[in-house]
Amino acid sequence: MTINLSKSILGFSLATLIMGCGATNMVSTPIENIDTIPLKISEISEQEKKTWGHADLITDTIPGMSVDKAYEEIIRNKKGKTVIVAVVDSGMDLKHEDLDDVLWVNTDERPGNGKDDDNNGYVDDIHGYNFLGESYNEQLEFARILRLKIGSPDLQTKAKAKLDGEYQEAVGNKQRYEQIFQAVKNSDEAVKKHLNKSTYTKKDVVAIKAEDETLKQSVGILMQMYNYGDSIPDVMEELQDGIKHFTEQVNYNLNKDFNGREAVGDNPYDINDRGYGNGNPQNRVEDESHGTHVAGIIAAERDNGKGVNGVANNVQIMSVRAVPNGDEYDKDIALAIRYAVDNGAKIINASFGKSFSPNADWVYEAIKYAAQNDVLIVHAAGNDGADLDDPSNPNFPNDQIGNGPEMADNMITVGALNPEYGSEMVASFSNYGKSNVDIFAPGGKIYSTMPNSEYDFNGGTSMAAPAVAGIAALIRSRYPKLRANQVKNIILESGLPVKTAVILGGDTEKSAKLEEISTSGKIANAYNALIMAEGVSKGKINL
Repeated sequence: MTINLSKSILGFSLATLIMGCGATNMVSTPIENIDTIPLKISEISEQEKKTWGHADLITDTIPGMSVDKAYEEIIRNKKGKTVIVAVVDSGMDLKHEDLDDVLWVNTDERPGNGKDDDNNGYVDDIHGYNFLGESYNEQLEFARILRLKIGSPDLQTKAKAKLDGEYQEAVGNKQRYEQIFQAVKNSDEAVKKHLNKSTYTKKDVVAIKAEDETLKQSVGILMQMYNYGDSIPDVMEELQDGIKHFTEQVNYNLNKDFNGREAVGDNPYDINDRGYGNGNPQNRVEDESHGTHVAGIIAAERDNGKGVNGVANNVQIMSVRAVPNGDEYDKDIALAIRYAVDNGAKIINASFGKSFSPNADWVYEAIKYAAQNDVLIVHAAGNDGADLDDPSNPNFPNDQIGNGPEMADNMITVGALNPEYGSEMVASFSNYGKSNVDIFAPGGKIYSTMPNSEYDFNGGTSMAAPAVAGIAALIRSRYPKLRANQVKNIILESGLPVKTAVILGGDTEKSAKLEEISTSGKIANAYNALIMAEGVSKGKINL
């Protein structure tokens, strides 16, 4: 099957203005007439899989953000102003080979002397701050609500219903994964024995002419598993990851009696109980990789011959450790945002979220504080495949209550794209919402930095948000006089307004156009954003 594309325009009046800004013209949206430009449907190459978020929809037929095109045709070797981007997340590998030269350094603080040299309220905060102390595993908020009996009876009833359902589901999933893993392991051993090989291919399995019923069953199981991975070792690794995930849910996230905060020593429900944590936001364990992966998407050192290229150059990453293996605390997030703002961040990436927020007002006030100080916040939409406009699917933090008006104009909420253009372009896990999700960006299977100077693929709206934060950094580096709300509007207005219907939540019977499931109806585009930023900065475009 061949999908066809054609060029169109963002809109006559806007396109006319933009084309007057210089020799570089904005990429027009390739969707309106669907019969002129055929779109390749061949599987993307191994190299493209690692860089697809930077690809160009017209040139590469991949729904990336035209980052490479932006560097080749607009940025080139032009220098810009350094921009501090705070990554409020899990701990980060501060020694990573692709991140160590892009870390923010607090030059007013003397490392390791145990003093608050710059009097900012935080001791030894050289590259950021750690609000989690030595803790890592944590409950989900609704489990904490029940353990501590927080909030109204109605809130506790909702929390109990949520916990009861999710706990039983996690236990069941853990058992299923364990059973499948054991069946695959047994089948793998049986086939290896039959073939007298330590490794084998799908072709080898297909060629087996089994008469023994046990071997037939093993072959059947492995053939089913090839639907989920290119090799059986890959499938087994995936199953082990699943077992680990659900085990952690049962033991920590959904365990009503677990207290991960005990090691920190503060009262996390008292915003005035401060002075906790420490100045070391380094990840505590190897599995604590989320912050490292996010940071690499934004600003991994470009063109150094290692690993990956971040979206943005001229960036310093401020690491703020505030997101555990479980739900973040409202107090930590509120203080983390204020810390980032007070210490010079112009963009805050927030790749986290939760469904219960008993102290949401603390975070709302912090978001407003960031807006007052001209700081842009880029937030992940969440990974439930749900409509956030439905009141039963809240995702905190946000910049509005329900579907009401935004309380601040400095926050972008980002949904996730897959690398294949077409009906499955929006990732099945991605949340959406005409009111609550602003734009979509690459988030499915993104290759980026991992602890111990390694690299790997991860997927989620957590990966889409830093892609957009990277675009914001490019804009603020080259046009530092543009305010946060202008940068937000540029990113939303300059995206590609895809018109094709996309499947929602992995349900093939449920589909909609991007304009029906996001505020902008668009996919983020760095090339277009820089051109529009030029026009806005010169007063030729009003946003």
